[in-house]
Amino acid sequence: MPDSLLLAAIADELEKIRADGLFKTERVLLSPQQKRIKTERGEAINFCANNYLGLANHPELVRAAKEALDRYGYGMASVRFICGTSEVHKQLEEKVARFLGMEDAILYSSCFDANAGLFETLLDERDAVISDQLNHASIIDGIRLCKAVRFRYGHGDMGSLEEQLRQAEKYRRKMVATDGVFSMDGDVARLGEICALAEKYGALTMVDDSHATGFFGPTGRGSPEYCGALGRVDIVTSTFGKALGGASGGFTAGRKEIVALLRQRSRPYLFSNSLPPVIAVATLRAIEMISASDQWARKVRDNALYFRKRIAEAGFAVRPGEHPIVPIMLGEARLAREMADALLDDGVYAIGFSYPVVPKGQARIRVQVSAAHEKEDLDLAVSAFRKAGERFKIVQ
Repeated sequence: MPDSLLLAAIADELEKIRADGLFKTERVLLSPQQKRIKTERGEAINFCANNYLGLANHPELVRAAKEALDRYGYGMASVRFICGTSEVHKQLEEKVARFLGMEDAILYSSCFDANAGLFETLLDERDAVISDQLNHASIIDGIRLCKAVRFRYGHGDMGSLEEQLRQAEKYRRKMVATDGVFSMDGDVARLGEICALAEKYGALTMVDDSHATGFFGPTGRGSPEYCGALGRVDIVTSTFGKALGGASGGFTAGRKEIVALLRQRSRPYLFSNSLPPVIAVATLRAIEMISASDQWARKVRDNALYFRKRIAEAGFAVRPGEHPIVPIMLGEARLAREMADALLDDGVYAIGFSYPVVPKGQARIRVQVSAAHEKEDLDLAVSAFRKAGERFKIVQ
């Protein structure tokens, strides 16, 4: 049994989280993940899912998944190197690599696992990793698992990056690690400049492109394409749990030698059950759909630009950009939470984010626009924000 003093300390910590307005509750959905969802507090238009292309409940993916269940069953009940590799896993790895212009790809249960298994496989105490200070928690945790010397550069600051690369010159291998799109701000890494600096100092470039794969850039190849850096990024990790169907699963794509070593040494790959075939099949279909037509990518780009313009005109402070992540800056954690509750009462589902997800004093409501939204949905959201903003004296 846990020590009573431990439980008392945990209870005190939880109470402090509540008192600081930082306690996170889970709102339960009573419907599939889609544009309009049912919650325990009623029906609302969803503006907080990573469902960028609106494919999470697309009938074509549902059909593909049902057929896959009949053909391949429910789960593999094994890791890949024992008896957990299906033909569809190999097909998906080939499809992902080809889509991104990489030599090979390896599947994981999530992008978090892909990042957790990357750094310790490639780097040791003779090496250095140089990381953007606002990188995703999965990159941070993955770096912590390896023995490489760690350097951190100021967010998006190329002068700071070059200084860290100079300091890391003496190490055997060097890797620059960055998000492609930063999930809380929607800003894009300066990958053209990052790759140029990495090349200058003989470093590898690694990009977590979870918030870009499938829809960002002219043909949906993500932030490297958006930045004109396709073919220059050495390693891309990403997810199937956002734009590409929204279920789960992730991958690492890169040179065939790197992927081959990950198959031999990457611990999350070696010791986790393989991705369920039903997800692999549905993801294959999602990639086929977006490769055949850019209708979803065009629509989410148009929607993002429209909403950004309208919400700024309504008087809200919005981080600039083109991405469908639209952070509406509020500052105080309690204000972000209470305003999100008020929006839900008006049929708009969005979530307030505060410390430790974002820095203290930078609480916000993060709106995520989707190809599933129509203009009237975006107008409804702006109206609800304006009403809540007037109530909380944020706008006049």
